[in-house]
Amino acid sequence: MTQPVPGRLTRRAAWLVILFWVVVIGALTSAAPALDDVKSGDNDKPPSDSMSMRAEQATRQELGGDGAPPAVFVVRSERPQTTRALAADLAAAVEAARVPHVTAIRAAGDGLSAAGMRSDDERAEMVLVEMSGSPSDDGFRDAVEELREIAAEQAATAGGGAKIDLTGPAGIVVDAVKVFSGSDKVLLFGTIGLVVVLLAAIYRSPGLVAVSLLGVGFAMRLAEGVGALLADAGWIEVSGQTASIMTVLLFGVGTDYALIIFARYREALVDHPEPTVAIAHAMRGVSGALLASVSTIVAAVLALLVAVSPTLHAFGPYLAVGVLSMAVVAFTLTPALLVVLGRFALWPRRAVRPKGDGAWSRVADTVIARPRAVLATGLAVLAVMGLGLIGSQQSFDLVSGFRIDTESKAGQDALAEAFGPGAIAPTQVLVRGEEKVTQEQAEAVAAALEAAPHVARVEGARVSDSGRIAAIQVVLDTNPYGATALDAVPGIERAAESAADEAGLRGDVLVGGETSKAADTRSALDRDMVVVGLLMLLVVALILGVVLRSVLAPVYLVATLLLSYLAAMGATALLAMGLGDDLGFGNRVAIYVLIFLVALGVDYTIFMMTRFRQELAREGRTEALRASIVSTGGVISSAGVILAGTFAVLMTQPIRELFQFGLAMAIGILLDTFVVRPLLVPALMRLLGDRALWPSRIGSSA
Repeated sequence: MTQPVPGRLTRRAAWLVILFWVVVIGALTSAAPALDDVKSGDNDKPPSDSMSMRAEQATRQELGGDGAPPAVFVVRSERPQTTRALAADLAAAVEAARVPHVTAIRAAGDGLSAAGMRSDDERAEMVLVEMSGSPSDDGFRDAVEELREIAAEQAATAGGGAKIDLTGPAGIVVDAVKVFSGSDKVLLFGTIGLVVVLLAAIYRSPGLVAVSLLGVGFAMRLAEGVGALLADAGWIEVSGQTASIMTVLLFGVGTDYALIIFARYREALVDHPEPTVAIAHAMRGVSGALLASVSTIVAAVLALLVAVSPTLHAFGPYLAVGVLSMAVVAFTLTPALLVVLGRFALWPRRAVRPKGDGAWSRVADTVIARPRAVLATGLAVLAVMGLGLIGSQQSFDLVSGFRIDTESKAGQDALAEAFGPGAIAPTQVLVRGEEKVTQEQAEAVAAALEAAPHVARVEGARVSDSGRIAAIQVVLDTNPYGATALDAVPGIERAAESAADEAGLRGDVLVGGETSKAADTRSALDRDMVVVGLLMLLVVALILGVVLRSVLAPVYLVATLLLSYLAAMGATALLAMGLGDDLGFGNRVAIYVLIFLVALGVDYTIFMMTRFRQELAREGRTEALRASIVSTGGVISSAGVILAGTFAVLMTQPIRELFQFGLAMAIGILLDTFVVRPLLVPALMRLLGDRALWPSRIGSSA
C-alpha cells in the first residue's frame, strides 16, 4: 500500500508570501508613528486609590502644586560663610533664570528653620526647588538639566572647592532616564551579535542565521508598527523597559521557533528530498507545539492585565503583540524562506535524522534506567540553589540600582552625611478635619509625631488657606526608600491619628511622600505576585492540559517550573546580593521572572512532550520517551543556550532591575534546558508509567 504524499509549499507561493511581508512592513512603516514618539515613561506610581496617591491629590487640591517631585540642591564648601553665600547666590540665580517648570525656590532664611536647611557645622546647605509637570516629559527633564548647568556655573565662580549637586526625587528620576537612554541600540546590536555568534558556533549554517535574523527583523518591525499605532490611539502603553524586554524576547523566541522548524525540516528532507514537500511535512509536525508555545506566552503576559500596579498592568499588551507577530512570522515567512533557500539552508550540513547514540542517547538511557536517582539529584540541585532566597528582600531605592555613578547619587550621599538619610525625601502627614483645622491643632499633631517610630525631626506644620487640612513634614532617621522606612509608615499613620483625636480633630489622616508611595507600591506588588502568578499558572496548566489531553501532566509540569523559578531566584540573590553589591531585588524583578520563566520554560517541555505523543503512534512507552529525549535534545539545548544568552545581554544594562532580570532568566532557562526538561520531567514520566498523561493511557513499556 502506497503512502500518501504530503502537501507542499510551492516556490511560487513562497515568493508571494515574502512579497506580501515586504509590502505589509513597508506600508506599516509609512503609516505608523515612530515608536519613540509614542513611548510613555515607566509609571512606577502605586495604584491611584492608595493612601499615598490620595495624599498627593489632597496636597494638590489644598496646598497647590501638581504633585511633581521636587529637586534638592546640596551646597558644600570648607567654610560656612562661603556655603551660605553660595546657597543664596544659587537661589537668586535660579529665580532670575526663570527656568520652566520651576514654581518656587526655598532656602534657609526664607522663613524656614536654618536647622533643617543647614548642617550643624554650617558647611552644607540645602536649596529646595519645587517643580511642576511630569518627569516623563522632555520639558521637565530639560528644566532639571538647566538647573544643573546653573549650579555648575555658580560652583565654578565660587571656587575654593565649593560643590553643588542636584538630587532629590526630581534629580533621581531624571538620572534614571539618562542612565537608560541610549541603551536600546546597545541592547539591539549586542543581542544581534550574540545570536549570530551562537548560531554560527552551534549550527555553522549561514542559511539558518539569515532565516532567523530575517524572521526576527520582520516580526520586530510588525510589532513596533502595530504597537505604535495602538499606543498612538491610546489603547496600549509602551514604556522604555517594555521596549527593551521586547527586543530580547523577540530574538529569543524567534530564534527558538526558527531552530525548532529547522530541525524538523532537516529530518523531513531525509524522507522527502523535495524542499517544498519537506517543509510542509515539518510544519505539520511542529505546528501543535508552536501554537501551544505562543498560547502560553501570550496568556502569561496578558495575565498582567489583572495587576493593580500601573506599570505591571500596562506591561503585557505590547509584549503580546510582539509574540503574536513572531508567531505569524514562524507560520508564514520562516517556511517560505526555507523553501526559497532549498537545501542551501542546511549548507554546509546535510539532512539527517537524530542519532540514536551520543550524549543525548546516554542521558535518555540514564533517565530510563535510574529515574529515582535522577529525580532525587535534580530536586536536590534545585533546592540547594533556592536556599539563596533566605534573607533576600525587595529594594525600592532607585539610586542604589544605578550601576554607574550619577549626580543624584553623589548628592544623596552628601545630603545623608550632612542632614541625615531621610532628608532627601521627607514624609508628609496630612490631617483633614470635619471642621476647620487651627494652627494650634496642627502643631499639637506635629509635636506628637516627633515621638513616632523612626522620625528624626518634624519640620513645621502649616494649615491650608481653606483650613480643611494640616500638612506636617516629617524627616525620617533612615533611608526613606529602605525597608525600615517603608515598615514605619503604618506607625506614623497611627501616631498621627492618635494625636489628631487628642487635639479634637475629627477627620482622617493621610501619609504621603516618596516613602509612602514606595510602601503602597510594595503592597500592590505583593498582591499582584499572588493574584497574577496564580492566574498565569492556572491558564498555563489549562493550555498544557488541552495540548497533552491530560489532567495530571500539567500538575507536575507546573510544579517543576516553580522549582526552577525558585532555584533561579535563589542563585540570582546569591550572585547579585551575596557576592555583589545589590541591596535587594529590584521591586518588579520577582514577578517579571515568574511570568517569563514559566511562559518560556514550559516551551521546551511542550516541544518534548508533543514529540513524545507523536512517537507513541509508532513506539511503546519507553522507546517513545527515549526517542523524544534524543530527537529534541540537541535542538532544544541549542535553543536554550541562545535564549539564555539573549536574556543575559540585559546584564550589560546599567540598571539593577534589568541586570537582575537578565541574570535570573539566563539561569532559569539553562535550568529548564539542562535539568527540568531532559531529566526531571522524563524521570517523573518514567516513574508514573502509563499514568503519566492520566486520564489518557499511553500503553505498555514495550
